[in-house]
Amino acid sequence: MNILITGGAGFIGSNFIPYYLEKNPNDTVINLDLLTYAGNLENLSEINNEARYKFIQGSICDGKLVESIFEEFDIQSVINFAAESHVDNSISSPYSFIKTNIEGTFVLLEAAKKYWLNSSNNRDIEYKNSRFHHISTDEVYGSLENDGYFTEDSPYAPNSPYSASKASSDFLVRSYYHTYGLPVITTNCSNNYGPKQHDEKLIPTIIRKAIKNEAIPIYGKGDNIRDWLYVLDHCSGIERAFKNGNLGETYVIGGNNEYSNIDIAKKICSLLDEVQPKKIGSYKDQISFVMDRLGHDFRYAIDAKKIKRELGWTPQFNIDEGLRTTISWYLNKYNK
Repeated sequence: MNILITGGAGFIGSNFIPYYLEKNPNDTVINLDLLTYAGNLENLSEINNEARYKFIQGSICDGKLVESIFEEFDIQSVINFAAESHVDNSISSPYSFIKTNIEGTFVLLEAAKKYWLNSSNNRDIEYKNSRFHHISTDEVYGSLENDGYFTEDSPYAPNSPYSASKASSDFLVRSYYHTYGLPVITTNCSNNYGPKQHDEKLIPTIIRKAIKNEAIPIYGKGDNIRDWLYVLDHCSGIERAFKNGNLGETYVIGGNNEYSNIDIAKKICSLLDEVQPKKIGSYKDQISFVMDRLGHDFRYAIDAKKIKRELGWTPQFNIDEGLRTTISWYLNKYNK
């Protein structure tokens, strides 16, 4: 199978592509990525010489380019990671989120529909196993209080331009299944962490600021809660849904690791105290509270029973194991 993976030089995509190629020796991956600030080809250096991998620099909003890729490489499936994803940036500059996350998804859907479906909107026989897998976020569901969980049936209630743009793209994907019969699957994940994540995100920021002896900024009182999902667990969940998920369905993927931001910061500082201790005191002494983010959702939590029940997926990494691996990767990066 020839698979178009978009945004493959970003955090999750650059973890997924090597993972997928290793487990699927008969498949070929074409990676389309614009290489904005969040994309880094160094994250894919381990597959530079892989014959089953091809990189193309470009935008998913470029319809002519996308159609030419479908034609040249006979694209049989799509996994769409490409997205603007940093909430703070969506608050200060929302336009790029609307364009990439909504318009870009539309362009990909149109190309898949044109290439895989005949004039009667039935799949041509050579594309009977084709799939369009859309990667989304639990942030489309809004915010939870102290109890309850997001499921596939949770109502959409996005609270930031980022989550609103992702919700819109989710609806577009759904509509192409119900209107045209395009073979789509959507997964909505909780907060990912792990190697290769951009420096702007919370966990890399905590590590970087700590070892530079700078203030570690935590929004508000640090009591916002997230369900933390190790990126390789997410990769295995994506592969399971991509291969075995029921068409037209949504699967939520979570890590069963609910922690407040302040508790995550303290946990990382404690681990850093073990592996790279300060001369005096603890890294926890550097934690500093800053003005809260506008519209900051209080809590995200996922009930992933559906993907466990139907597809047999469960996360394999506990939070301490995942954080130790993550910290080791970033220390190697930041200590150079």
